[in-house]
Amino acid sequence: MSRGEIGRAYGGGRNFGAGNRGRFSSPRGGRGGGSSANFSQAYQGPPNTVTPMGEFIHECEGEAVCRSINPKIPYFNAPIYLENKTQIGKVDEILGPINEVYFTVKLQEGIIASSFKLSDKFYIADDKLLPLDRFLPKPPVVRDKGKCLRSRKSGDRGGRGNEGGEAAAFVVGDRI
Repeated sequence: MSRGEIGRAYGGGRNFGAGNRGRFSSPRGGRGGGSSANFSQAYQGPPNTVTPMGEFIHECEGEAVCRSINPKIPYFNAPIYLENKTQIGKVDEILGPINEVYFTVKLQEGIIASSFKLSDKFYIADDKLLPLDRFLPKPPVVRDKGKCLRSRKSGDRGGRGNEGGEAAAFVVGDRI
C-alpha cells in the first residue's frame, strides 16, 4: 500500500486528511479531506496495577535481557516498569521457545542496563499481555460428515443464478 493509499483508506486524499478542499462538504471531508483516524497515542500515565513480568539476566548492547516469570507473552513496545511504577523502557524483542520466554527491554534515556543487578524484577501492565494459547496450534475441529456446514443458496456471494437455493423456473429439456 502506497502512502497515498494509506491516507485515502482513512478518509483523506493525497494530503492525508488535510481538510475539505471546498468541493464536497460532508462531515468526513468529502473527496480529499478529513481523516477520522487518530494516529497519535497520548501518554496515559502509569497503570493502576503492575504484574511481575521478568527478571534481569544481563546487559547486551545497552539493552536489558530478561527471563520471563509470567505465563503470558508481552506485547511488543509494551512499557516496562519498576515495582514503584516508574517506566524504565519498552519491550523490544521476544526470544526463546514458547515454554521459556526471554525478552529485551530498550531502556529510556538516562537509564543504564549495567546498573541493574541479577534477578532484579521488571513489571508490566496487565492489559499489555497476551495469553499463551494465542501462540499454540489450535486442535483440529471434528466435524460430523453427515451434515453439511453450509448450503449454497442463490443469495450467497458468487455462483450463478439458482444453484440449489430456490426452485428453477424451468428444467433443461422440459418446458413449463
